[in-house]
Amino acid sequence: MLVNFKDLPDTSRIWIYQSNRSFDQTELEHLKQELDTFLKRWTAHGSELKAGYEIPYGRFLVIGLDQSQNAASGCSIDASVHFVQQLEKKYAVELLDKMNVSYKQGEHIAYKPLVDFKKMAKQKAVSKKTIVFNNLVTNKAEYREHWEVPASESWHARFM
Repeated sequence: MLVNFKDLPDTSRIWIYQSNRSFDQTELEHLKQELDTFLKRWTAHGSELKAGYEIPYGRFLVIGLDQSQNAASGCSIDASVHFVQQLEKKYAVELLDKMNVSYKQGEHIAYKPLVDFKKMAKQKAVSKKTIVFNNLVTNKAEYREHWEVPASESWHARFM
């Protein structure tokens, strides 16, 4: 069951997929249609799942699931990963590689392999004040409060 992301409770489970590039307007429109279709049909053991999404900065897919009615099962999570893999192929983007880092450079969103981000930290090209995207948040409340934070407040701090 597709719902507005804003209507999901703070306890909703969150999955964040960062893209290695921004989607253009045409891609965003198609992507929204595909997400609408997938989430309307997304189920766990035959029961519909109450889910919503948003696409911040035109490059992150954030899927939220209200687990108070029905929780995701292994099969439903597999289905969502398969869906994201299809998006990767269709749009020629990386969405599932968790070994990359997205951070802000002014108003621009930069995307680097973790090894390059570590080198940049050593070279002081990024600092504890650099705004990073903590894609390890697990629920909507954490997403709202701790997703877009200075590196010093994230797992990225270990490299500073």
